[in-house]
Order: sequence, then C-alpha cells, then structure tokens
Amino acid sequence: MITLAVDAMGGDSGLAVTVPGALAFLKQQQDVHLIMVGDESAVRQALSAANAPMERITVLHASEVVGMDEAPQLALKNKKDSSMRIAINQVKEGNAQAAVSAGNTGALMATARFVLKTIPGIDRPAIAKFLPSDSEHLTLALDLGANVDCTPEQLVQFAIIGNELFQALYPQKGSPRVGLLNVGTEDIKGTDTVKQTFKLLKSSKLNFIGNIESNGVLYGEADVIVADGFVGNIMLKTIEGAVKFMSGAIRQEFQRNLFNKMAAVAALPALKGLKSKLDPRKFNGAILLGLRGIVIKSHGGTDDIGFSYALEEAYHEAKSASLSKIEQGVAEQFAALEAIKAEQAAQEEQQAEETKV
Repeated sequence: MITLAVDAMGGDSGLAVTVPGALAFLKQQQDVHLIMVGDESAVRQALSAANAPMERITVLHASEVVGMDEAPQLALKNKKDSSMRIAINQVKEGNAQAAVSAGNTGALMATARFVLKTIPGIDRPAIAKFLPSDSEHLTLALDLGANVDCTPEQLVQFAIIGNELFQALYPQKGSPRVGLLNVGTEDIKGTDTVKQTFKLLKSSKLNFIGNIESNGVLYGEADVIVADGFVGNIMLKTIEGAVKFMSGAIRQEFQRNLFNKMAAVAALPALKGLKSKLDPRKFNGAILLGLRGIVIKSHGGTDDIGFSYALEEAYHEAKSASLSKIEQGVAEQFAALEAIKAEQAAQEEQQAEETKV
C-alpha cells in the first residue's frame, strides 16, 4: 500500500480542486491511502459531500495555510502548523512515501529543503518535469525555476540527479541521453558557465550527448535536459504559451466559416488525439529533485484532473522506490567523477614535471 500526504488547502482553489482530484486518483489506483492535511472540519465536510471512500483516507488537522503570495522564508519561519509543512513532515516521519502540494512554489521548496534536507553531494534541489515529445518516451527537464543562477558544478549535479531519476523510473530504457540546453550545438557556444559545464559533463560517466537547442526539446533528442532555473523556466513557459496559441489558432480557423466547420467534423478524431497529447494537465506535477524525500509540486491554477495527474506522478515515484535508487546512483556518479578528476590532475602534474625536465 502506497501512502501519499496531500496538502489539501494549497493552490488557487484549495479544497475545490484537491478533493475531487484526490477522489479521481483513488478510482484509478487501488493500492493507495491518502493523508489529507488541512482544516479538519472543512476537509471532512468536502470529503463527505463528495461521498469519499473514508476507509482509504486519513484526515490530519492543520491550523494554518501558506498563502500563494507569501514570502518563502516567512512561511518557513511562521507557518510551522501549515497544511504544507505537516504534509511534508509525514514524509520525514515515514508516515507517507511522498507529499503533493499545489501551494506556493517558493515556500514548498524552502520548507521541503529544511525538513527533508538534500541528498549528499547535492547543493540545491531542482524543479524537474517530464515534457511531451513526438516520440514514445518523455523528456525530463531540469531546473525549471528553483535556481536562477547556478555554478557549473551545480549544473552537473542536476544532470546526475536527473539521470538517476530517469533510470530509476525507466530502467528498461538503458542509460539516458543527457543534453545541455544551449544557444547552439557547438561546444564553443554559450556562456562561460555553460562552457565549463560542458567540459565537466564530457569527462563524466554520464551518457552526455552534448549541447541541445530548445527547438529539439520536444523531438526526443535527449532523455534528460539540463539548464539553470532562469533558462529552464523561460523554455517551459514558452512551450506552454506555444501550445495555448496553437490550440486557440486551430479552434479559431475551424470556426471561421461553414466549410471549415464541416472540415472540423471530419478531422474530429485527429483533433481529439492532438488535444489529448498536448493537454498540459497530463504533465502536471513537477518533482522537487535532490531532496531526501519525494515532494511533488502541482500547478497552483490546475483543475481537479490536473491535480489527479500530480498525485499519479507521486504514486509512480513512490511505487518505483526511486529515492533509494537515486541516492545510490548519485553516490556512484560522484565517486566516478572524483576518480576522473584525480586522474586528470595526476596527468597534468606529470606533464608539468616532464616540461620542467
């Protein structure tokens, strides 16, 4: 039985989304128990009105709620009895395998990092998310907004934890192809940070395929794409905006005249397939990757269907026991990287001695 802790009060709509989303998820997965955290009276009332299967739900009271516009550090310091904090505590205490919240992203990251700590060797957690592609597999992208300014070493850390998550969730796919998001594929392009990151990744044991441009992200050119949070967030928001624009433009064209409307009827099966493939709700649920615990961030403005997909992401990770695999893989990758650095340093020292002679 998998147990997930749910911040029932988080997000733009709170219980109006989290409760129906949770019930939709429970219908899909039978081996799950939910801990719904929030104002007990309000949570129970919402669950009762929805005829929830209470034998599969535990309600945990929280007297506070973190506001969507609340400063992260103030939320961390002053909201110790918030639904967000208590949900994350359930993971820390071993009562749940994962926590899910649609609440304030900054507060969620700060609280999760404080409560759960990071995996040894990882300086900062990253926001990671699976994106759609035109192939049969998904592409994992990170960081998508948690760290807007990163060192080359931190970008390598993101590559390592992204690589290990992908392998833990999809072991049958073999070694993931890791790409570095850049303005060109040539290794001479990019900022100094990106160039240094390229060199470090090239010398690592990762299956590093080099730089990748943003126009190749949705074509499955890489399994794991690494960027700092500034670049990654802009890429993500651009993709989201492009999808909305295309959906609206297609709808507008088919409604332009009677002939187009008739053509739309004939194209309806294809249009439904396209809509399903590009439905952003299916990709709701970003992973706070690098923590010693599983925490999933749902989009604050999603609906109940989108929230159910965030719960599905948490379930998938908890089911695969990905955390222990990631920690072990990260340790092995760092050990290999240090060995390579030591070997390179020894070679440089030997070359320096030979030069002296």
